[in-house]
Parts: sequence; structure tokens; C-alpha cells
Amino acid sequence: MNLQRPFAMPFPWLEGWLHLAVGAVDLVAVAILLIGTARFMYWMLMGEVASRSGEQRLERQNLARIELGRYILAGLELLIVADVIRTALSFELAGLVFLAGLVLIRSAISWFLDREIATIEHRRKHDAPE
Repeated sequence: MNLQRPFAMPFPWLEGWLHLAVGAVDLVAVAILLIGTARFMYWMLMGEVASRSGEQRLERQNLARIELGRYILAGLELLIVADVIRTALSFELAGLVFLAGLVLIRSAISWFLDREIATIEHRRKHDAPE
């Protein structure tokens, strides 16, 4: 049994379009990450320049971190989608093993990032003046 031999694509005419779709999803994911980075840098700079107190600066930094985390999570989810489609197109066992590793790593990052965001939001709500 040869596990390295790829299977045949059931709809070969669709393969080209799916490769384009994967490229488009990758580009959208990168754009989301860049937008999140730009917004993070803007809010961090505004926190340093426009804050009147240390508490206000910390609040703006925490809001910026939460927002960046959400952009990273969205970008990671799209990158996972692109990797799943890319692996489905390759029809190779090695690609499936590689995908499993990528999904595990990205899922772990997403889980820890989600926990960090939740912790920051909880602290903000807990420390907010009534």
C-alpha cells in the first residue's frame, strides 16, 4: 500500500478555483492581522500620548491588547480554513499530518489568547469604578 501516492481529484476543473480561493483566504487573513496590528499601534500610541494618568494609560493599553487579540484570533481561524482546503487539495498523508500539527499549534495559541483576553476583560470589569 503506497501512502505517498495522491488520490485523484473528483472534479479536476474545480482545483484551480479552489487554489485561488485558498490564496484569497490567506490574503484576507494577513489583511486582518495587519489591520489589527495597525489599530493596536495607534491605540498604544494614543495611550502614551493622550493619557492624563497612569490608570487611563493602562486602560487604553488593555483595550488595545483585547482588540489585537481578537484580530489575531480571527486571522488564525481564517488561516486554519485555508490550510484545511489546501490539505484537501493535496490528497497526501504527509499533508494531513502537517495540517494536524498546524491546527494543534494554532488552536493552542487561540485557546491561550482567548483566556488572556477574558482575563483582561474580567479585570477591567472588576476594577471599573461604580
